[in-house]
Amino acid sequence: MAFQDILVTTPADHVGTITLNRPEQMNTFSTRMARELNQALLDLDADPGIRVILIKGAGKAFCAGIDVTELAGKTPLEYQAWIETMEQPLVTISKLNKPVIAQVHGVAVANGMGLAAAADLVMAADTMRMGLTAINVGLNCVGPIIPVSRCVGRKKALELLLYGDLIKAPEALSLGLVNKLVPKEDLDNQALAWAAELAKKSPIAVRIAKTAFYRSEDLHYEARFAYMNEAFARLCTTDDAKEGVSAFFEKRSPQWQEK
Repeated sequence: MAFQDILVTTPADHVGTITLNRPEQMNTFSTRMARELNQALLDLDADPGIRVILIKGAGKAFCAGIDVTELAGKTPLEYQAWIETMEQPLVTISKLNKPVIAQVHGVAVANGMGLAAAADLVMAADTMRMGLTAINVGLNCVGPIIPVSRCVGRKKALELLLYGDLIKAPEALSLGLVNKLVPKEDLDNQALAWAAELAKKSPIAVRIAKTAFYRSEDLHYEARFAYMNEAFARLCTTDDAKEGVSAFFEKRSPQWQEK
């Protein structure tokens, strides 16, 4: 599929990179970009040569939310379908087999913050800022707040949702919205290196770890253990598990069979 609002590359090391490519619009979500991003996520997840997906933004920002030029003139049902399209990539990420890393710089606000929070992992520039800013223009971020609240907890999530303040990178790190902060000038290289490091792990072990985590997340405490233990038992029967243990004892690098 030919894309117009995103770029998809597979530079090296089993990492597929998606670049939000509307720099003049601060990479705000258009309907087309939302659909293209969702399709690219699915395509890379289905690509046997890709083990990790990296999402970043072109230009000065990661993503400044939704393009409000598309806002006017819709019926309630049309607004619902429209916002569901905008938020679909945030849902899709949780359903993918492969881990998704967000590489965040500039600002990540509204749906952009939701996208970063929905990613499995985040590396950000130490100058980055985040916020659920839609409340400041009479709207709200009730979609993006869902992944954000899973990172920061109920009280802070409501504060972010209702006040619409921008938070700086150190606070985002302390709240669990970001895994790593790096200097802005090093972000490209370090994010790709971090993704490549993850791509060296057993693809089957990573896939089972991610899918089991999401599928068990809303189970009650004891049921979650039961689900995770079943996932671990399945992993133990794979060739990769046997190869990994053998390589450990033989003091060599494992050669993953991906089965």
